[in-house]
Amino acid sequence: MNSQPTHAVTGAFGYSGRYITERLLDQGQQVITLTNSLRRENPFGERVRAYPFNFDQPDQLTESLRGVSVLYNTYWVRFNHRQFTQADAVKNTITMFEAAKAAGVERVVHVSITNPSVDSHLEYFSGKAKLEVALQESGLAYAILRPTVLFGKEDILINNIAWALRRLPVFGVFGDGQYRLQPIYVDDLAALAVEQGQSRQNVIIDAIGPETFTYRGLVQTIGRIIGQPRPVIPLPPNIGYLTGLVIGKLVGDVMITREEIEGLMADLLHVDSPPAGQTKLTDWAKEQAAWLGRRYTSELARREDRRAAYKSN
Repeated sequence: MNSQPTHAVTGAFGYSGRYITERLLDQGQQVITLTNSLRRENPFGERVRAYPFNFDQPDQLTESLRGVSVLYNTYWVRFNHRQFTQADAVKNTITMFEAAKAAGVERVVHVSITNPSVDSHLEYFSGKAKLEVALQESGLAYAILRPTVLFGKEDILINNIAWALRRLPVFGVFGDGQYRLQPIYVDDLAALAVEQGQSRQNVIIDAIGPETFTYRGLVQTIGRIIGQPRPVIPLPPNIGYLTGLVIGKLVGDVMITREEIEGLMADLLHVDSPPAGQTKLTDWAKEQAAWLGRRYTSELARREDRRAAYKSN
């Protein structure tokens, strides 16, 4: 009988979950995944068995988690859509925490967001805060990781900024563009998650990278690195949103939401904490400059096509 503990990762065929899974497998750990994309290409073959989330059947979800030692949760939705909502994501995640407790899971490593608040009128930040409270009150040992923006080969935000810089004569930022971001490399986040999976101490960690940018400065930096510097012009937030809406319609995606703009401008993607990641976005972008932004990356396409593997940009 194999007594080796099992680790469960949500979304192992996707983005951050895939990097967490790769690191666990490199350590020789047993890994299963919970996913809505059972028919998506499995990059790990027989090494990772996939189970459905079964949010509507909590008993089956509990059985899928039976024997799991650590659950790594990356499940969330970026915006509300006719196919999915953040309110449902909150409800579903609480169901998963309850199933983990019933199954005897020892620890949950949960990916949240910087500056969550249950009092926030921004549903993304209030929803993440509600999940942190639910996890803290669950009785499970926990590590809560709070990243701002992730970057990596399957990235959306950084890639699509580069995509726009390659195609538009100017780049518009919302307001003065002086609000800040602290991007973290997705594999640095994965390393932190796996490290925290080995502990049983309850912790909350601001999972930020070593560089802090203003949004204007981030755009200018990416432009220089890919050889496409553009004039950066301030736009009223409503005009910026409408511009993003039009571009989104053209590419069949949701490029930016009003809540994302408001969260950015409220400086909610910045904290005064030491970096948890070591990889600099500037170094990584220089290595990837030849391909960065060559094609648009669609959030909706990934959610609507549950078969195709996530592609590197």
